[in-house]
Amino acid sequence: MTDPHDIGEPGRNLPPLRLHVPEPPARPGESADFTHFDIPAADAAPRPDEAAQPATMRDMAYGLVRVLDEEGAAVGAWNPKLPPETLLRMLRAMALTRAFDARMFRAQRQGKTSFYMKSTGEEAVSIGAALALSRDDMCFPSYRQQGILIARDWPIIDMMNQIYSNKGDRLKGRQLPIMYSAREAGFFSISGNLTTQYPQAVGWAMASAARGDTRIAATWCGEGSTAEGDFHSACTFASVYRAPVILNVVNNQWAISSFSGFAGAESTTFAARAIGYGIAGLRVDGNDVLAVYAATRWAADRARANAGPTLIEHFTYRVEGHSTSDDPTAYRSAEESSLWPLGDPIARLKQHCIGLGIWDEERHAAMDKELAEYVRDAAREAEKNGILGHGLHHHPMESMFEDVFEEMPRHLKEQQQQMLDEWKAAGL
Repeated sequence: MTDPHDIGEPGRNLPPLRLHVPEPPARPGESADFTHFDIPAADAAPRPDEAAQPATMRDMAYGLVRVLDEEGAAVGAWNPKLPPETLLRMLRAMALTRAFDARMFRAQRQGKTSFYMKSTGEEAVSIGAALALSRDDMCFPSYRQQGILIARDWPIIDMMNQIYSNKGDRLKGRQLPIMYSAREAGFFSISGNLTTQYPQAVGWAMASAARGDTRIAATWCGEGSTAEGDFHSACTFASVYRAPVILNVVNNQWAISSFSGFAGAESTTFAARAIGYGIAGLRVDGNDVLAVYAATRWAADRARANAGPTLIEHFTYRVEGHSTSDDPTAYRSAEESSLWPLGDPIARLKQHCIGLGIWDEERHAAMDKELAEYVRDAAREAEKNGILGHGLHHHPMESMFEDVFEEMPRHLKEQQQQMLDEWKAAGL
């Protein structure tokens, strides 16, 4: 006799299963709509104690830490109350990052380099964090945190040399343009493979703790990268060993042409990833540089107090294409960038500084002109070292075998000589 509950029994009155495929709220040609976003008041988020247990601050992963209100005033418990000189330093660093991006984007379009990635609209994420961290803390960035180097006063000519892969490139043309490496600036080598920097940052932080150091680590990835296994491995180790690390997720709504829903944004926030791991989680207005600074400083103080890691979701928007190889008009509404409800990070800080009486429109216009000229002059100097495509004239062929081992092994010496012999025989 057949069991009526047998899963193979035909004729059961059950609805068919359905697969949910996320869809962005607007496609090209459609009107953008952000009314479904819940944007709380700037003073709504409480500020927990830095040593608070993650379980006591679950709501922080679903709210939004904000400092600057709609009128540009700094309000609420998270207001870092920074001195005027720090506010103006932030403003200048963000403006310089944007001017640098504009110049390098133009250089790519002129054929001087093959690739570039702008951080337009996301400058607060890197600038706010860089100024909140200590200079000797180690940063493990993704490929849109050039503002960290700029905020740490790294020479932009050096960055340009790397982009051009010219004779001034300390990396000898071995990295894709914009994948900087500056150990002296606490800036770990950028990798094009998504989220590899997460376990590296956690491991570095664990090592720092194991040897009784005082330095912490911070790392960044995009929201789409949270779907990578490396992200979850890093969270596990960070949680288990209470590593002194800050895990930043830059939710700029788009991972190339895939909107954030494909990484789980329809179901929950990215800061909520922290809850399952027992990690402190904060969700922050990523276009408010004071909120980014305050959240990063909170997380840094927490890490230094041996209270464990923090995961920060920076809620922001990618204004430009993913890179110079991308055309965002092919997959998203052209209105989106102008309708983003959290505004422009530079404009918001400028408004705040004007409201304090420490800045004005005339000085801001003069600064923008000065920075554009500064970046232009730096680019001209960097281009004297060559541009991409002239690499064979700047980096000797034999250098591709160097700097891997402290002493080059015999088999690589043989391969190097074979290559040089063939190169000579070809008359090159």
